[in-house]
Amino acid sequence: MAQAAPIAATDPAKRIPGAVAVDKIDFKRGEGGSGKLILSFDGEGAAPDMSTQGSSVVVDVGNANLPASLQRPLNVTDFATPVQRIDAMQNGTGTRIVLSAQGAFEPMAYQSGREYIVELVPRAAQAQRAVGAANTAVAASQATATAPGERAYSGRPVTFNFQDVPVRTVLQLIAEESNLNIVASDTVQGNVTLRLINVPWDQALDIVLQAKSLDKRSSGNVVWVAPQSEIAKFEQDKADARLAIEERAEMVTEYIPISYGNAEDIAGLLTDESKTSSGGGGGGGASNNRGFLSSRGSLSFDRRTNTLLAIDIPQRVAEIKRLVTMLDKPVDQVVIEARIVIANESFARDLGARFGVRGAKDNLIASGSLESNQGLIESTNEFIRDPDGDFPSWGENALNNDFSIRDLNPGSIAFTILGNTIDWDLELQALQQEQRGEVISNPRIVTSNQREAVIKQGREVGYLTVTGGQSNNVPTVQFKEALLELTVTPTITNDGRVFLAMNVKKDEIEDFTEIVGFGSVPNLARREITTAVLIDDGQTVVIGGVYEFQDRQTMSKIPFLGDLPIIGNLFKTRGKSNSKAELLIFVTPKVLRVAQRAG
Repeated sequence: MAQAAPIAATDPAKRIPGAVAVDKIDFKRGEGGSGKLILSFDGEGAAPDMSTQGSSVVVDVGNANLPASLQRPLNVTDFATPVQRIDAMQNGTGTRIVLSAQGAFEPMAYQSGREYIVELVPRAAQAQRAVGAANTAVAASQATATAPGERAYSGRPVTFNFQDVPVRTVLQLIAEESNLNIVASDTVQGNVTLRLINVPWDQALDIVLQAKSLDKRSSGNVVWVAPQSEIAKFEQDKADARLAIEERAEMVTEYIPISYGNAEDIAGLLTDESKTSSGGGGGGGASNNRGFLSSRGSLSFDRRTNTLLAIDIPQRVAEIKRLVTMLDKPVDQVVIEARIVIANESFARDLGARFGVRGAKDNLIASGSLESNQGLIESTNEFIRDPDGDFPSWGENALNNDFSIRDLNPGSIAFTILGNTIDWDLELQALQQEQRGEVISNPRIVTSNQREAVIKQGREVGYLTVTGGQSNNVPTVQFKEALLELTVTPTITNDGRVFLAMNVKKDEIEDFTEIVGFGSVPNLARREITTAVLIDDGQTVVIGGVYEFQDRQTMSKIPFLGDLPIIGNLFKTRGKSNSKAELLIFVTPKVLRVAQRAG
C-alpha cells in the first residue's frame, strides 16, 4: 500500500500550555480506493471534531498544537483517492486539517489511543458495500471478498457520532442494529471516538474491533468479542486439549480392502511414513508430519491382498476410510484409434529419337560406334552385300546417338533406308507412365486414464558388420527396426474431453546400400510425429501431415545437331515427370465409462 512519507516535528517553545501536539501527519490509500488520514498525537486527551463543508472535510483539534514544520500543504493526487490535497494550519489555539476532495464520498472517523483516523470512502464503493439488507450474523459471516484483501460489507447502514464513549456501549448499539447477540469479554475495556456516516454495521463493528485490538468469533447468532491475545490463547488451549484427548483415546484396528487402486500408493498419499519392508508391508512411526494419522497411529499395506491396515483412534480411522472410499474408484478407459494414410501419385512422359548413319567405301567404314565398325570388318572382307542378299553384322550399336528413357522399355518404331554404300537408320521412342498408390495403417489401442500405452507392429532387418583389427575381423549381425508404433498417454478432463500426449511412428525399408565385401545395409524411410492435443470425446482430428510435390523436365541432345530446326528433333530426347506424396495422420479417442459395482 502506498504511503506518504510521515513528517514529524515538535517545537516545545510554541506549544500551548496544557495541550497536546500533533506528532505526525500520515496519509494512505485504503480498501476500495478510500483515502485515509492518520493524525498522531504525542499524548492522551486530544479532542478532534470532524465536519463536512461542501467538497472538503475539516478536522478541528482545539487543544492540539501544530509544529511549524507540519504547517504546509500535501498533494496526494497520485494516491488515486477522493482526497486531492491536505492543508494543515494553526487555527488560533488549536489545529485545523482541511481535506480537499472531489467526487461523491462518505466520511468516516474514529479515534484509537493517540491516533485519530479520518477515512473518505468513494460513494460507489460505499454503495457496493451496502448492497442487500442483511440483519443477521449469517449474512455477515457469508460475505465474500470482491477483490484480493477486500471484504464486501452488506449490513444495514448506520451513523455514529460519539466522543470518548466506552467500547462496550458501542458494541451494545451495534448489537441492537444488527439483531446479533454480542458477548463481550470482561477484558474489553477503554473508550473510543467515532464519527461514521451511513456505514454498514458490520464494517462499523470491524472498525471498532480494529481500533481497540479486539477480535470476534461467531457461533450461530452469537458473537464473542475479546482481545486478540485472549482469543488466540483460547484457540491454542482448545487445540492442546483436543490433542491431549487423542493421546488418551483408545486405539482401534481396521482392515481396508482396496479394489481398484494400489494399496501402497494410497498409503503413500495418506501418510509420508509408509515404508516397504521385506514382508511386503510398511508402517508409519512418530513424526512431525503424520498426514491423516494421529501421533500414535500407523498405516500399513499388504501387497499380496492389496489391503490397508489402519491402527489409530476411531475418529482418524473413520476419516481414513472415508478418504479411501473417495480414492478407490475405477478409472475410465480410452480407446485411441489412429489412421496413417500415405498417398503417392506420379506421372512421366518421354519422347525421343535415335538416328544413325552406316556406310563402307573403299578403306572407310562409318557407323555409330567402334564396336559396330569392328563387327562390320569381321563379318566380311568386302564392303558389299553378299550375292544371297544377306547383310553383314553391324555390331551392337550402329546408331550415332543413343538416348535411353529412364532405363525402361519404351514403345518404339524404327526405319532403315538402304543404300549402295550408306544405310540410314531412324528409331522413334515414346513412353508414358502413371502410378497411384495408397497405404493405410490403422493401429488401435485401449488404456486406462493417465496410463501410457504402446503398440508396435513391423520387423527387424538384419545386416552384417565387421569389428576388430586388420587380421582379426569379427563379423556381427546388427538389426534395424522397421516398425509401425503408437505410444500414447491419455488424460480425461473434468469436462469430458481427452488430452493426448502421443508419438506416432511408421518406418519402411526404402532400399539397400551395398558395401563391397560386407553385404548390404538397409535404408529406412522414417515418418514420425510427437505432439500433445486436446480432443473432444469421439472427435477425429488430423494431428499432422506432410505434402511433397516434384515437377521435373529433362532434355538430352547432341550439341549443335540437337539445336538445328526440325532436324534437331532427331538428335534429342525430352522427358517430363511429376510426383506427389502426402502423409496424413488421423486420431480418434473414445472414452469408455467404467461404473463402480455395488459392494
